[in-house]
Amino acid sequence: MPKELKVTMLGHRGVGKTSVLTAMYEQFYDRFEEADLQLTPDPESSALLQERLGELKGLLNDFEATGGLEGTENPQSFNFGLGKIGAKPSLQLTFQDFPGGYLDDKDGEFLKKVMRECVAVLIAIDAPALMEAKGKWHELMNRPKQICDIFRRSYGNLKEPRLVILVPVRCEKYLQNEEDAKKLLYCIKDQYAELFGFFKSENLLTKIACVITPVQTVGTVIFNNIRVENQRPRFYFRKISHDAQYLPKDSDQPLRYLLSFLLKLHYDTKWGPLNPIRRWLGWDKFLLKAARKSADKCKSAGGFAIIQGQDRFEINK
Repeated sequence: MPKELKVTMLGHRGVGKTSVLTAMYEQFYDRFEEADLQLTPDPESSALLQERLGELKGLLNDFEATGGLEGTENPQSFNFGLGKIGAKPSLQLTFQDFPGGYLDDKDGEFLKKVMRECVAVLIAIDAPALMEAKGKWHELMNRPKQICDIFRRSYGNLKEPRLVILVPVRCEKYLQNEEDAKKLLYCIKDQYAELFGFFKSENLLTKIACVITPVQTVGTVIFNNIRVENQRPRFYFRKISHDAQYLPKDSDQPLRYLLSFLLKLHYDTKWGPLNPIRRWLGWDKFLLKAARKSADKCKSAGGFAIIQGQDRFEINK
């Protein structure tokens, strides 16, 4: 059996977590062919992702769209085998998604357990909620303080390195040019300053790597307007043209950063030969070579940024 690495997906219901995974899976072959890598979901994950892909593409049937998928009702694990094309997987990646309502779990034990088990955490950020109407709906949709509290409860006495990836979604409008991309980055740094401050604390500064990787989950729609229904916002988008097709952008970046982080951890003697991640990756030389090729294409400009832990992605071997 291939070794398993787990990734937690944080974000309130409907913010776009499953959309990110769907775009990543659908675009994987085109983005990682140069590394001879293959991402193979198990049958249940494959069926669900195919359904979600149909829903995402269906958003383009009309000129105006709501721009996202309905959130999940129950916890859902997406299981992928990662390895050489045409061979058995070298590694299993498990993405744990769960309803946004789980953020409101009173005792927090479920989330704390999941967070401690995972080598990486992906935080989906609804970009229009952050950027539009002077951020009026950001707290409601993205829950930044609540997410910060989850990290405080879960990362006390952290022993091994972790990767945190903030993923703005539905952000096509805010990546049209360099100036817009800088505004998006500024807003994220400003609105998540409390979380970043926690990561920079003495006990966590050397253990947590944190990056921002925007994903255009449809690629050909941009924000249009907000309509308030029953005191809740509904975000509407328009296609860039009547014949626009589904064309996500940068859906590979979260996984590229994850592979780069793991590759560095494998070579980092600071964490000792008994580090479980080092042992797992050392088990398969092909995966190390592929991860190095993938890491060379990590973006760090144009809306992308390494907030903390630059050294966690620098491979010298």
